[in-house]
Amino acid sequence: MNPRERAYVALGGNLGDRESYLARARAALGKLPLTKLIGLSRVEETDPIGPAGQGKYLNQMALLETSLDPGRFLKLLQKIEDENGRTRTERWGARTLDLDIVRFGTRRLRDPDLKLPHPELPNREWWQREIAELDQAFPATPDTDDE
Repeated sequence: MNPRERAYVALGGNLGDRESYLARARAALGKLPLTKLIGLSRVEETDPIGPAGQGKYLNQMALLETSLDPGRFLKLLQKIEDENGRTRTERWGARTLDLDIVRFGTRRLRDPDLKLPHPELPNREWWQREIAELDQAFPATPDTDDE
């Protein structure tokens, strides 16, 4: 079995009942195999990035510990998105639910399907703020890789 790693997942959406989509995502994250939901940041409303005419996003960061490898973890997140009506037609377009792996332990990946840490982390101050909130509330322990 893989060692447990701390994964930070950004939840967001700007279509439909945004609060309901975030709630369903939180519930689904809590049921992922070999994964434990450790904590959640506050929910924030932010301006959209991307094409004009979109509504504001609701965003939240989840902290999880998982023994899944990053590729399998990503596929499970995409399944949650799909189950919540996510369509992938326009880059940075409006969406019901977006789940981004922002950090996965101390891993650095540059695969076509997954880049870690997320390349937009330096540009999204709310992600940085939400990660800091979680790190303060749930400090890393010696049995995770984020010592």
